[in-house]
Amino acid sequence: MADPHRPARRGFLKASLAAALAPGLVPGPLRALTQEAPMRIACRFADQSFTITLEDNPTARDLFSLLPVDLTIEDYSTNEKIAYLPRKLSGEGAQPFGDEAAGDFCYYAPWGNIVFFYETYRYSRGLIRLGRLDGGIAPLLLRGEFPLRIDPAA
Repeated sequence: MADPHRPARRGFLKASLAAALAPGLVPGPLRALTQEAPMRIACRFADQSFTITLEDNPTARDLFSLLPVDLTIEDYSTNEKIAYLPRKLSGEGAQPFGDEAAGDFCYYAPWGNIVFFYETYRYSRGLIRLGRLDGGIAPLLLRGEFPLRIDPAA
């Protein structure tokens, strides 16, 4: 006896294979079933709040595993804010990168701190990009030292 579900299974398998090989060509609803949503975090300090979309790398995933976390954010130099983590993150797979831009969120492995860039900067050894701020750098322009809360974004 023939399996009445065989055509449906074959169609699903074809669509799944297409999603794996060419995700940009798969229709939205099926793409949602075949891809994970990007990791996003929510940051709050003083009266500022913003989200960051994380890159898919071992260091960003390690940071995400620490959440929620309470830190202290402070100004450093003339182009960044920093906060020290309770432990160092994995540096697995770290490599130099280009296209540095204000809004980048990075990890500086030698010191074990996260970095929020609000002005231009240049890559330096030990810097690992974790992601980019969503919606611009305005929240980072508030000067001073503040308690910082980082949670997984809803």
